[in-house]
Amino acid sequence: MSSEILLAEEPLVEVIYEQDDFRSSEEPPMDEWSSLVLQRPQMSKKQELFEQGLYHPGSGNVCGKYLATSDSVIAKHPYFTFPSVKDPGIKAALLQPQIPIIHADDGQDLYLALCDEIDICPVRAFHKGLVEKNIDLRYYCVNPRGVRCMASALRFNRTVKVLNLTDSFLNEDACFHLGEMLVNNSALEELNLSGCRIGFEGAKRLFHFLPFNRTLRELNLNKNHLGDESMVCISKAIFKGIDVQRFHLSYNNIGQKGASFLATAFETHNKFVLLDLSWNSLISGSGTYNLLCRLEENKVLQDLNLAWNGLTGPRIGTAITKLMKSPNLHTLNLSNNRLNGEAITNLTTNMTKLKKLVTLDLSYNPMTPADAIEVLSKFLLPAVKVQRLIMENVFVNLKFLALLKQVREMKSRKNTVITYGGLVGCFKPVGPDPRNLLLSRVDYLCQKQKRNRVDIALVVLQLEIERGVMPVNEFLTVIKDTGAPLDNDLLNEIVNVFPGPSTAKAKTVDIKCLADYVKRKWPDKKLPPVKPSQEQTE
Repeated sequence: MSSEILLAEEPLVEVIYEQDDFRSSEEPPMDEWSSLVLQRPQMSKKQELFEQGLYHPGSGNVCGKYLATSDSVIAKHPYFTFPSVKDPGIKAALLQPQIPIIHADDGQDLYLALCDEIDICPVRAFHKGLVEKNIDLRYYCVNPRGVRCMASALRFNRTVKVLNLTDSFLNEDACFHLGEMLVNNSALEELNLSGCRIGFEGAKRLFHFLPFNRTLRELNLNKNHLGDESMVCISKAIFKGIDVQRFHLSYNNIGQKGASFLATAFETHNKFVLLDLSWNSLISGSGTYNLLCRLEENKVLQDLNLAWNGLTGPRIGTAITKLMKSPNLHTLNLSNNRLNGEAITNLTTNMTKLKKLVTLDLSYNPMTPADAIEVLSKFLLPAVKVQRLIMENVFVNLKFLALLKQVREMKSRKNTVITYGGLVGCFKPVGPDPRNLLLSRVDYLCQKQKRNRVDIALVVLQLEIERGVMPVNEFLTVIKDTGAPLDNDLLNEIVNVFPGPSTAKAKTVDIKCLADYVKRKWPDKKLPPVKPSQEQTE
């Protein structure tokens, strides 16, 4: 009974789902994680071909459609990966210094690179000359922009010795780059800028760097429109000590102020071997006088050209005398100036003290024959060592020729050359013979008539038989009576050409001289034979 009661009290439970294996909420150990179990699928056909060497997956670059897609969105395939984009050089440009391009010292590659950079056509002759000693660009009309490339190419060049840019029309920028080039260049010895019209601005930029150069020996600045203003820049460079030995400054309109600036600079640095100041406007003044006196202190000066400067006056002659005392002066050109008189006397005062002077050029100066004799008389002294005296267009007289003969007979003057212009005072100009002209005119007028032609030669020969000398009036009457169409002026000219003995009151004609000339002019004309008279026949 009790057991029945207990069974009746138990509640009835409805089972919906029953799990076979009960698991707690705790995580299983890591070695039991199912996510770590990689089930490798079966091998694809591409993998099989790749293992056989018959298939290549490609270049390895990222496919274009994934470039703008983030890495988290791409569904990764277990067999293929997409590499990251290659760095085009951004890191190296930001974090590493730029690698410099080093060109050869000859500058050929650098010149081409710079021309390409500024977009100009390179000069073939210059590019080729960078490996030679001489670069000749005369009359090439070099582009001023291209001078920058040329100067950069020559900066470390050790081959080129001569650079010629004659008539290239350089501007301020070109002169600046040439000046910078001279700072580093250690091989260039000659720079020719003749006719480049650099002017004051160009000279200022060129000479600013010139004192730093120690190899340039010759600088040609002829025809550059420098003027007196540019002499300030040049004098500063000379004062600082430039090593240029041969300096050309002709055709630059240098006047008294420019000469003063040069004289001031020569007080400190005066080592020019050749100085060309021709074709300027030095004339005669204190600036020119000081300049010539300063050149006396130059111990190495050999060649000085002062032609075409209008030098004149005794004071300039005295300054030239001091200048000629320079111990090594070899050639002095004073041609085409206005030296004469006292200036020549002062100039030749100390010629016996000149031991090295070989050539003295005084051509085209307004020298008189007395001035020429004054110079030549110094050559009679054995102490005078001048071997060439040039006096073109200087006229001399017979006394000069006699003195010149004495000089040439001296044993020490066998190799001496002396030239002069011409001889004056010993000859008269020779023109056409007036006798021939007058008689030819008379014969033409007499033969011109169609009727009553007169043979003037026979008339004169007949007069010779009758008279030797005739008065002028009688001569005129006889000629007109023959019918000759001659006027009084023409007959009077014949009287003047063949004059006879005359007095204060009357003139005569020498018929014998007239007939003698007629016989020589017309030797074939003779008088007809005269019939003998009855008295002669009997």
